[in-house]
Amino acid sequence: MSIDGQTRIIAHIGHPTTTFRSPSIYNPYFARIGLNVAVVPMGVRREDGDAALPVIFRMTNVIGALITMPLKIDVVAMLDEASPAVTIAGSCNAVRIGHGGRIQGHNVDGEGFVRALARNGVDPSNASALVVGAGGVGSAIAASLSAAGIGSLTLVDTDTSRAQALAARLHAHAPRLSLATGPSDPAAFDIVVNATPLGMNPDDPLPFDPDRLSPGSLVGEVVLAEEMTPLLRAAAARGCKVQTGLDMLFEMIPAYLEFFGLPTTTSDELRAGARL
Repeated sequence: MSIDGQTRIIAHIGHPTTTFRSPSIYNPYFARIGLNVAVVPMGVRREDGDAALPVIFRMTNVIGALITMPLKIDVVAMLDEASPAVTIAGSCNAVRIGHGGRIQGHNVDGEGFVRALARNGVDPSNASALVVGAGGVGSAIAASLSAAGIGSLTLVDTDTSRAQALAARLHAHAPRLSLATGPSDPAAFDIVVNATPLGMNPDDPLPFDPDRLSPGSLVGEVVLAEEMTPLLRAAAARGCKVQTGLDMLFEMIPAYLEFFGLPTTTSDELRAGARL
């Protein structure tokens, strides 16, 4: 693709940028449909976010941003407008620059996860789910599972107060949802989600004991560093369905495109053209 003075930029903001996959998916798609838009990685550490993000959002050719670790929670305070998904999750991974430079935030993490469930033949309505990790991505997944009609939801985090705070926000929006916080025991759940960073590094411990998984359950991963992580390999060996971080990513991108007001597509088309 050609970058010129007319190119509109979607900033992909986070740290480290070495894990970013999105530019290799979006940019081939934009080139294929002849759209002069580019996703550009921008490395911003958490301690630099307060200074860097407002400057990026004021750049005249930046139409929005993909926000990833470690800034999904911090960016919420900078928003002029937040979607319900951001309010429930307490995190934001999509920013667009609206009329008058207003910073509008949304979160499509959970939507991507739920769309991937449908693609994998799993209906979350009335199912039981365990979400391990109540940070930005885990909170978003929990919010979208709630919106999709999950029957019961158990939240786990090493910081128990964070899991409890997420449970309180969910209860305010879905008072009839069966909610619990507890240990990371995956036994007897229909859907089990690793929403922690564990798995990004080869020597990471597993987030829970895979021998406790019920065969036939679905185990979902959010890590992108490796498609079949040690957790997913162990889950598959137990007879579980698995959903990779890339499954979620490819289903998130149409939701991002819709949020940015750009021509959307399907995950199949994105996979066919991706250069990963």
